[in-house]
Amino acid sequence: MAVAYPQTDNSSSTTQIPLVYEDQEDEANLSRSLNHLETFLRVFGFCQYSFLSIILSWLSFLLLGIALPAVMIKYLSYCTDCEKYQINTFEIQVLVFQSLVATISLVCISHSLRKYGARKFLFVDRYHGHLAQFRDEYVKKINGFFRLLVTWVLPFLVLKIIREAVRVVYAPHHSWGQSVAILIALVVSWTYSITVYLSGCALFNLVCNFQVIHFENYGKLLERDLDITQYIEEHIRLTHYLSKISHRFRIFFVLELLVVTASQIVAIFQTTWHSEILNLINGGDFVISSIVELVGLIISLHAAAKITHRAQGTGSVAAKWHSIVTCAYDDTSQVETGSNCGSSEAANPGHLIHINYSESDLEAVDYVPVPTTTQLASYMSTYHKRQSFGMYLNHQ
Repeated sequence: MAVAYPQTDNSSSTTQIPLVYEDQEDEANLSRSLNHLETFLRVFGFCQYSFLSIILSWLSFLLLGIALPAVMIKYLSYCTDCEKYQINTFEIQVLVFQSLVATISLVCISHSLRKYGARKFLFVDRYHGHLAQFRDEYVKKINGFFRLLVTWVLPFLVLKIIREAVRVVYAPHHSWGQSVAILIALVVSWTYSITVYLSGCALFNLVCNFQVIHFENYGKLLERDLDITQYIEEHIRLTHYLSKISHRFRIFFVLELLVVTASQIVAIFQTTWHSEILNLINGGDFVISSIVELVGLIISLHAAAKITHRAQGTGSVAAKWHSIVTCAYDDTSQVETGSNCGSSEAANPGHLIHINYSESDLEAVDYVPVPTTTQLASYMSTYHKRQSFGMYLNHQ
């Protein structure tokens, strides 16, 4: 007698295996990107997790960012007819403000990293970041952090090299070997300082961009048939993270704003009061450093404005969602009472509403989805909840 063995369906297991591999690959990509970011921060002295790392970080900063350029400026001052090619008061003031903005960036960012750790500081840990849902977006934003630094550091580095090379050519008061050594020392010190400064601004931009991902996803939550309390809880969570970001970066932003403003005022007065002829050689450092400081400030302001725009836009999104649910229910009620005209549009006006977020704030338009059938059926019981939800968002 033949025995019939039960047949097993392997279709579900075969479909789950690629999903598991894909999930592991996404997790590996995110971990790799975060490791690259943390390695970069460690190289420039931001990751001060131990006493030894603190000593090495600040020793490197004092040597490369302050002592080396100060010695080079002192060394370059021993020449005849230097006013045409170098004004020592300009060089010293540029060094002072350049060191101040780099110090503020290093102190504030290293303190937060030491206190919270890299993942928690960036809000990409498992308790804050919803890793499984936003891994790809996180990787793209981290790559954007490096692109942002390269985009701004490289042009300024080229300008700095050209300026120093021109000064070496027109003021060869040392041997060519000494002149090249001085040029390399000044360029390395300057690149280190501005990278530390711009890295702090770019990190603030990165943290804000991570939260922008969550605010853009918040509109998509309205596609789901969830209880109003879940929408409110999610919004409370997002605003709580915004308050944390504001608290962590408030001192950094205020101090950078004050120092950059003071440096611009000093630059204006120094250049207007100087009685000698100014040119791009003796006054070039003022121009380059002023542009770098303003760029860092603009990066921070742009990030703050972007996340503020997204946060304030949730009230508008909720109001549109509430009005669409209400109007769609009224249209459906009219169709059910006997009016057949335009029933397809009343029941499913999905072609009118969609979600489309652009990278540019000027092009970004917030749309909300049409409510589901369950939301329409429970309209009378949820109307006041939606109304209170909209009022809550508008008063944030």
